[in-house]
Amino acid sequence: MFDFHKPETWVLVAFILFIALLVYLKVPKMIAGMLDGRAAKISADLTEAKKLRQDAEALVAEYKKKRTEAEKDAAEIVATARREAEAYAAEQKKRMGVELERRVKQAEQKIAQAEAAAIKDVRNAATDLAMKAAAQLVSTTASGAKGAKLIDDSIAAVKARLN
Repeated sequence: MFDFHKPETWVLVAFILFIALLVYLKVPKMIAGMLDGRAAKISADLTEAKKLRQDAEALVAEYKKKRTEAEKDAAEIVATARREAEAYAAEQKKRMGVELERRVKQAEQKIAQAEAAAIKDVRNAATDLAMKAAAQLVSTTASGAKGAKLIDDSIAAVKARLN
């Protein structure tokens, strides 16, 4: 059965002794313990990863909510700014209308004053011309003291009527 002269037999004996030594020193139990510890660590890591993933998903949902709120706030700000700009434009338009009316009235008053001044100048010029014509007419038709008195009376009457 066993031939102790063959090297294969001694290799078998050495192998059996090595396995017996490993069992005696409880190496399989240590290897199993190490593998169990590694499995427990991997399981803990997976649990931690799941928790981190849930936290990340919660953060993503929160940021999406904040983004939606920020977009809503931005839209409200834009709408408010648009309303204020429209109100400001309407107010400025109204102010410009009032200012334009005031300037038109001022211009009309200046025109009326200029017309009145022009009419007065024309009346004065017409009065002067009428007085000169009357004076010339009277001087040619009436002479002497009676004519001078008639001229003075006529001039006074024309002045009184025109002014």
